[in-house]
Amino acid sequence: MSAHFRHSLVLAYALPASALEPLLPPTLEPDRHGDLGFAAAAFVQTERMRPSSFPRALGLDFFLGGYRIFVRVADRLSLRGLYILRSDTDRRLLTFLGNLFTSYRYRTVDAGFRLEDELLHVDVRPGVSVTADLCRIPAPLPEGSPFGSLEQARRFAGPLPYTFHHEPETGRLLSVRGTRSEWDPQPVAVEVRELDFISAGLFGAEPVLANAFYVSDIDYRWERGRLLTTERG
Repeated sequence: MSAHFRHSLVLAYALPASALEPLLPPTLEPDRHGDLGFAAAAFVQTERMRPSSFPRALGLDFFLGGYRIFVRVADRLSLRGLYILRSDTDRRLLTFLGNLFTSYRYRTVDAGFRLEDELLHVDVRPGVSVTADLCRIPAPLPEGSPFGSLEQARRFAGPLPYTFHHEPETGRLLSVRGTRSEWDPQPVAVEVRELDFISAGLFGAEPVLANAFYVSDIDYRWERGRLLTTERG
């Protein structure tokens, strides 16, 4: 599958890694920075998504919100990626197809981006109201971030090379690799007025905003999924 990302804004939140472990299958574990793990909220304005062999004119435009955990494969720690907890979109067709062919838990929402005077607003009803100040790029890391440098924070900027789906029946993982052009996300200052999925108590711990990164006008491609056999399967 191929697509173009008009806007991509990703916010990563730090939590004790132990708070994320119950949300993961046994084949995956939190990707750690010290004793911390990270959950992220990603908001993407996606354009012309289509099978790679199709012309761009036949692609689908939509808003995509993704809530995921940064993970490693339990017995192959060099394999880093993302595990999807939930996905939001403004297109019912994508909700239907996404839930038919993936385990990414799509739901249909009223959502979109607004760009006004270099302020990028993300609104999802219900549950999300975030503004990114594109005039302040690059911005310093958020106050209270556990990262000591921008280099550390970039390791959790997303998206990572792989997204994983666990097959409980077989104990195997399906890995989907993403490739992109000229990927250089920039730290951005954000105002988070509402972000229900992160603040709703799902994690049993208080999330701390660790970083926020923005990138625009990127071509992206998802390769065919591959099955991995793990020692814990």
